[in-house]
Amino acid sequence: MHDGALKPCRTILSVPGHREKMHEKAATSNADTIMLDLEDSVPIEQKEAARQTAIDTLTRLSFNGKGVNLRINPPDTPFAYKDLIAVVEAAGSKLDTVVVPKVNHEGDIHFISRLLSGVEAASGLEQEITIQVCIETAQGLSRVTKIAACDPRITSLAFGIADYQASIGTGLSSLSGHGEAEEEIYPGHRWHFPISRMVMAAKANGLLALDAPYGNFRNPDGLKRSSDLASALGCDGKWVIHPDQIDIVNQVFTPGADEIQRARQILEAADQTSFKGAVAVDGRMIDLATVRLARRVWRQAVQLKLIPDKDVLNH
Repeated sequence: MHDGALKPCRTILSVPGHREKMHEKAATSNADTIMLDLEDSVPIEQKEAARQTAIDTLTRLSFNGKGVNLRINPPDTPFAYKDLIAVVEAAGSKLDTVVVPKVNHEGDIHFISRLLSGVEAASGLEQEITIQVCIETAQGLSRVTKIAACDPRITSLAFGIADYQASIGTGLSSLSGHGEAEEEIYPGHRWHFPISRMVMAAKANGLLALDAPYGNFRNPDGLKRSSDLASALGCDGKWVIHPDQIDIVNQVFTPGADEIQRARQILEAADQTSFKGAVAVDGRMIDLATVRLARRVWRQAVQLKLIPDKDVLNH
């Protein structure tokens, strides 16, 4: 697992690759990661221009320590290989991750990873670029376990709600197709199974799991509900499509003070008792699984600088 997989990735702000002004605003936002998008948000006739604009942005703009992702076009299009070669050759040192959409088979990732290896070698890049896999089709979900384990570059899986709906033939229940009005058409969480399936595959391979964006950026209550559900299912963060969504999503995926304190209690008790199986904390039994959960919360809190340096434990 890459070290990058342990870094917080609560919010991934997607910005169209051809909209330079939006790149500048994104760089000063509170998002953990900025994703320059060359896929769905870019019209076909502007694909080449978007590619060059992304290169210009990467070479001149400071992202203030944020993660920087590039979403290329799907591997089976005429654009994907050009996206990789052009952008990585010109600005690969500024990229953390390549986001691969509509992954249907592990062969898609083998292709992208091999091509990345060649471009990295030719460009003399010292830092390996990682891969985020988008699971957004029935084919991709059916092979998600194999896909998640297929290449060491992979650090995260992301759910694509609109394309997944299209792939399974559901109706269009909202203007954007990105998660609004769900409660009006289904008695429960309509995407519980595919997200849980993706989360299981991600966590079995030490990867992050990321939820799809919520389309109605003028509905903060709907966004909060969508984020809460994703968090409850085990997602580590969520894509966002508007700066106004960032703070709500960051809050949902940030450990609260009570949660951090519980993690501290569990880890300290485990240390003090040379933990091997189970131990009581405040009259409740904890086991190895509880310790693993506590360790994960603690590490995220440390990375988000929610814990004073003097209190940081070696967990």
